[in-house]
Amino acid sequence: MLCEFRARLIAGKAERRVFDRLLKVCQDHKLLGSRGAALTDSTYVLGSVRVLNRLELVGETVRAALNALAIAAPRWLGGWMPPGWADRYGHRVENYRLPQTEAERLAFATAVGADGAVILTRVDADDAPAVLEELEAVQVLRAVWPQQYDLAASSPRWRATEELPSSQERIASPYDVECRYAIKRTTRWTGYKCHLTEHCGPDLPHLVTDVDTTDASQSDQNMIAPIHDRLDQRDLLPDEHLVDTGYMAAATLLDAAHDRGVRLVGPMPPDTSWQAKANEGFDLAAFAVDWQAQTAICPRGAVARQWREQLDSRGHPVIRIRFSDQDCAPCPVRGKCTRRASEPRDLVLRPQAEHETLQRHRQEQGTTAWKESYGRRAGVEGTISQAVRGPDIRHARYRGLPKVQLQQIFSAAALNLLRVDAWLTDTPLARTRASRLEALPVMA
Repeated sequence: MLCEFRARLIAGKAERRVFDRLLKVCQDHKLLGSRGAALTDSTYVLGSVRVLNRLELVGETVRAALNALAIAAPRWLGGWMPPGWADRYGHRVENYRLPQTEAERLAFATAVGADGAVILTRVDADDAPAVLEELEAVQVLRAVWPQQYDLAASSPRWRATEELPSSQERIASPYDVECRYAIKRTTRWTGYKCHLTEHCGPDLPHLVTDVDTTDASQSDQNMIAPIHDRLDQRDLLPDEHLVDTGYMAAATLLDAAHDRGVRLVGPMPPDTSWQAKANEGFDLAAFAVDWQAQTAICPRGAVARQWREQLDSRGHPVIRIRFSDQDCAPCPVRGKCTRRASEPRDLVLRPQAEHETLQRHRQEQGTTAWKESYGRRAGVEGTISQAVRGPDIRHARYRGLPKVQLQQIFSAAALNLLRVDAWLTDTPLARTRASRLEALPVMA
């Protein structure tokens, strides 16, 4: 009955009904105000599947397809399936059972690739039952094979690692095709990502006002506009929105201010050039840009010779500026500007509004006033901690993004009920946990 209830909620697009209704009741009872400040952060969600390496993935994909075919058309499958397949795919494909040498593993991958191609050929044949094409496991096999194999040759060729599609496109498990592999700093996981937003107005309970779940590979920068859209629909759009670096970009900051009137606050991604990291070279901030004349001036007064507007690899507009070799080659401080043996210095800038916003924001975030203001964002860490220790949002209980999203929405509603109860009963906030070592007084 619970399974059917979840399915009806998802089919009717009613996943947020309980969550939204609770927020509306809190607004009506003056427990939640509009505008003010909001905090947002994300955390990983482990998918309800086994983490697979590439060999396990293709083996399990074939196994899942064969099991589905054995249920849907057992006589048809038994009429042509090679006898060795029952031994190869009759049990779970696990790495410790697989060959260990590189040559043997390549041979295994090639054999599995050929087996998968045979299944797809048989399913597409005229004598195959039409229903087989609609089986989810067969569709997954059809999607995984071009990702893991080059199918242009006469037989499937195992792709090299650098030939694989991006993690955002690549299926990580045949049992949950919406799971994705991701890395965030030192954390690696396969699954999803949950974004929690809370209102932090004064003298009010800090309630979760938005929750969203994406696949793990989705960039945080893409989430600000959808979050603001939903908050606006609930009349909960903040004046100030505090986020971490993952959500920040100059274009995102400008769009939030222009489209919604929201001041987005967070550390801008740092300049990753070697000049900025060395803290002694000439990074972008060291060059004066003349936007009207469409040129740039280096720290020693040389004027750039080329100004080209183009798109970067992600389709974003950029401006590429190149200085003259006549100026760069004899420059006595060339080593602080470029490591090229002969080529002159290049600059790659965002459009004027984004570039100036980026530079100004990087300067502001170094001030004491900005750091004190941004310190309020630490409160969202407590929200994530409570959500992990309570409803355990870091573990997906179901498979598929819609069901995981439903789980997280209900978890957020439960957090709000707990926080309203704590507010009405004057329950004080828990203190930040500290280890025994941290709490140990240090003797002078």
